Amino acid sequence: MTGSARNLDRPALAEMQLVKLRDMMALVLRDNAFYRNKLSSAIEPSKLRSQHQLTELPFTTKTELLADQEANPPYGSNLTYPIGRYCRLHQTSGTTRGRPLRWLDTPESWNWFLECWRVIYETIGLRPDDRLLFPFSFGPFVGFWAAFEGAVRLGNLCLAAGGMTSSARLRFLLDNQATVICCTPTYALRLAEVAQQEGIDLPSSPVRAIVVAGEPGGSIPSTRQRIEHAWAARVFDHCGMTEVGSLGIECLDNPGGLHLLETECIAEVIDPQTGAPVRPGHDGELVLTTLGRWGSPVIRYRTGDLVTIDPEPCPCGLPFVRLAGGIRGRIDDMLVIRGNNVYPSAIEEIVRRFDPVTEFQIEADRQDALVTLRIRIECQTTETATDVAQRIAETVRNELHFRPEVTVVPPGTLPRSEMKSRRLVRKIDTGLGKQP
Repeated sequence: MTGSARNLDRPALAEMQLVKLRDMMALVLRDNAFYRNKLSSAIEPSKLRSQHQLTELPFTTKTELLADQEANPPYGSNLTYPIGRYCRLHQTSGTTRGRPLRWLDTPESWNWFLECWRVIYETIGLRPDDRLLFPFSFGPFVGFWAAFEGAVRLGNLCLAAGGMTSSARLRFLLDNQATVICCTPTYALRLAEVAQQEGIDLPSSPVRAIVVAGEPGGSIPSTRQRIEHAWAARVFDHCGMTEVGSLGIECLDNPGGLHLLETECIAEVIDPQTGAPVRPGHDGELVLTTLGRWGSPVIRYRTGDLVTIDPEPCPCGLPFVRLAGGIRGRIDDMLVIRGNNVYPSAIEEIVRRFDPVTEFQIEADRQDALVTLRIRIECQTTETATDVAQRIAETVRNELHFRPEVTVVPPGTLPRSEMKSRRLVRKIDTGLGKQP
């Protein structure tokens, strides 16, 4: 897919998207109850002349999908085929309302998912002799399964490291000479922390590449630098969602951004408040339409991710749109502090510059219509901790124009995770951005 895609110009890519969109819409509007009801007045697929006509259709939101699954338990009505055609179930880790979103795939849709991973692995330069370590527990989380089975299909040796402690995973990694790791940025740093405690020389290990996803971090410069320094390995950022599949990957030539696999999706960036399109080079919310997951598609799906389309062509030669800085945060995580719009990723970029900090947590507390931001940090040594806290506070004030309260907590106080971190703690509703 990537090899042929490199030879496409933007008009040819747009035509490919249009053909796939027409075919998918014809089937979905006929057989998918969710979209047949939602798009009852939609344009006829045969009359689609441009993918830009998608803007005539309403957005799809996670709230809608959850409500549909609640009204039509357990899987909702976003199913294009009879239930007997589906062979896989995955689900999200849960929402603010505590209910996971379930997602079904047919064999054909799952094959599409694995083909996306073939392109991802090809883009990062995966070699036939690479051995991949997956330090996840088995469960309904889709990321482990898709990345694992995608590499198995390519013929690589794949090491499933579920049900192990971090120490055991490090020994497993070394014993089996793993060269590529797939995990969250948080867990890459946690493994490095454990390795340091146990005297394991990670830079001397065979690991040459770490594919990270699940949270901002892979494209946050200071976090990325810390991971690469700890492992002496190249970080590749990746993005995906249970609902949309695995659609974003960083190329070899241009670190710090994500290409979207536009042969498999149509991407838009909108103003999260108005829903209007946003030009390249400006912040907005990523909206995706999948083109190959016909069994359970999403059309104009609001991901809630804050992104910026790079207005410049990428030196790698891929024609796909590139998200400069990757997924820079969640729209709903935005805090308004002293009149400044602040995302947790901006705080992380600052905190990770300070080597003594091993873990941190952000607490947002609304008092008298003002949001107070507190940062709790753990440090390797208590001797320098107070000085580090003061320097972090000063740096935040200089760069983000407010002064947080930075406090030092004893080592081991803050939670660790092998999956997505939960570093932002809201004491009271903090006036986050809302969807229109």
